[in-house]
Amino acid sequence: MTANDRHGSGRTAVGVLASGRGSNLLALLEAQDEGQLEAALRVVISDVPTAPALEHARRHGVEALHLPPGPFKTRLGEEEERAYVRAFRDRGVELVVLAGFMRVVHRPFFEAYRGRIINIHPSLLPSFPGLKAQRQALEHGVKVSGCTVHFVEEKVDAGPIIAQVPVAVLEGDTEETLSARILEEEHRLIVEAVNLVAGRRAWSRPA
Repeated sequence: MTANDRHGSGRTAVGVLASGRGSNLLALLEAQDEGQLEAALRVVISDVPTAPALEHARRHGVEALHLPPGPFKTRLGEEEERAYVRAFRDRGVELVVLAGFMRVVHRPFFEAYRGRIINIHPSLLPSFPGLKAQRQALEHGVKVSGCTVHFVEEKVDAGPIIAQVPVAVLEGDTEETLSARILEEEHRLIVEAVNLVAGRRAWSRPA
């Protein structure tokens, strides 16, 4: 029996996009195994064939796929993005989670899943959107940073906020130490946010 069989009945079907180590994905997988996830992880797709996230999924009985991303460095090619969308639709995915996915999604995803795509970001948005958010926080000298889960819209890191957790910036913090403490909170927050959306307790603004 797979994780999909154990947890799929009557729960929101989730597809995850991940490019790297997949620690936030692992938090979701472990929550599902423990019966703490109000959703069913249906498939994990990565643009990187060797991404540890894919092995995490397989080890927990969730389908794992690598799909080619296309020729661009920061986004999917349009035809490739349509292939990602087809893969999700073929598996009945209702909610898409970006968990360390290092490419921006565009029209094909919004046509299929507008208001049903969420992302986790290592800052208290709207502060410090984009890359290297932890470095931005340190360079600006803020005393509190954190992490945010939000709905994805065309403008990067600008969709409606679902949930946030503050993290204190300590004297002597480096980008690495701050990132590590924020990541610990991300693992809890991503589970909370998926449960909020799957349980219809959070929603995007109308298109």
